[in-house]
Amino acid sequence: MNLTDGIFRCRFHASWEEPRPLVAGKVYEITIEPFASCNLFKRGHRIRLDISSSNFPKYDVNPNTGESPADGREKRIARNTLHLSTACPSRLTLHLADPASLASLPSASASP
Repeated sequence: MNLTDGIFRCRFHASWEEPRPLVAGKVYEITIEPFASCNLFKRGHRIRLDISSSNFPKYDVNPNTGESPADGREKRIARNTLHLSTACPSRLTLHLADPASLASLPSASASP
C-alpha cells in the first residue's frame, strides 16, 4: 500500500527558472519531499521506498529528454542510481511522533 509520494523533475536541479539537463555519470544531490502523511507503524512492520522515473497517470509523462512534457515527441529510458557509499550517501528521513502525544486522539473504533 502506498502511503505517500513525491516528485522532483531533475532538470530543475540547479534552479526553477533555468532548467538544465543532468550530466551522465555526475552525482547530484536530490531532495524529494513527500506529501504529508501519517501512519502508525507497529513492531514488525516494514517500510519500502520506491524510486521511479514515472508515476503516470498521477503526474504527466516525463520524456527524459529535457523537452516539455507537453511538446516532447522523443522518449528516452531513464536510468536512476541510488548511491549508498560513504562518499555519496542516501537516506530516508522519517519524523516520529511522541507516543504520549497520541494518547488524546480518538481510537479508530470510536464512533463519531
